[in-house]
Parts: sequence; structure tokens; C-alpha cells
Amino acid sequence: MTGPVVLVGAPGAGKSTVGRLLASRLGLPFVDVDVLIEQRVGKSVAAIFADDGEAVFRAFEEATTAEVLEGSGVLSLGGGAVLSPVTREALRGHRVVWLQVTAAHAVQRVGLNAARPLLLGNVRGRLMALLQERTPLYAEVATETIATDDLRPGAVVDLILANGDADA
Repeated sequence: MTGPVVLVGAPGAGKSTVGRLLASRLGLPFVDVDVLIEQRVGKSVAAIFADDGEAVFRAFEEATTAEVLEGSGVLSLGGGAVLSPVTREALRGHRVVWLQVTAAHAVQRVGLNAARPLLLGNVRGRLMALLQERTPLYAEVATETIATDDLRPGAVVDLILANGDADA
């Protein structure tokens, strides 16, 4: 496998937290695609959704993901990045770790975070719907899966490091 270690999963799975910690442990750069898009566009993901719509955000996400997959380090994709067939294809040949989380744990972790535009309103219901829609897509792209519900971020990083060649 070449390129970065890529983390995928639903909102609240711990992609950003685990990604930063993993990158630090490996001495590699960390890229959170959502944060990179916010920096480039000059507004939050929530504002892009509100001002420009989900389709515009997804186009930014697809292009940014393709670009950062060319590099190395640890990469955290947005929860919906796997919705793109182009992104799913681009992930082939990369080490993709699916941080699996149940809706109950994701709700506890995410809470009522307004920065997550697809979760506004009924957070538990929206998370359950997102998980139902995206679980087969996460499974399709993942080269390994870690159930994160009862694990602290450091334990997840330990499992990622124990699972393989993480010196991408």
C-alpha cells in the first residue's frame, strides 16, 4: 500500500482525534480534509452547506481528497467522502482504516454540534440514517476496521499501529 494512512467513518467515530494522535506518534503530517477545505474556501463546512449547498461542498471534498491522497502521512476524510464513487475508486491501493462507531456512541461524542450540518435536528435519527446509508460504503473502501465504541483514542492508535505497516 502506498500513500497516506486514511481514516474513514461516521461523524463521531474519532477520525480527527485519532488522526492527529496517530500522525504525532508516527512523526508524520496530519491532514483533516474538512479543515483543509475550510481554510481554502474561507468558511466553515456548515457555512458552505448553508450558502452553497451540499453538492458544492461534495465537489470541494472530492477534489481535495484526490489531491491529498497523492501525499503521505495521516489523512482524515469527512464522514460523507465515501458517497463519491470517484473518491471510493481513488482510495483503492491505500491503507484505509474504518473507525466504526454505533449511533449511540456517535451521539454521545457529537452531541448537538451545529458545525455538523447533516446532523442538525434529530441528531440520533440523522446519525442512524447516515450509518445505514454509509456503512456499506465504509466497508467497501476499508482495508481494516476498528470498532471504536469502547476505546479511548490512544487505544485506537495502538490498534492501528499493531495492525500493519503504518509508516506510509
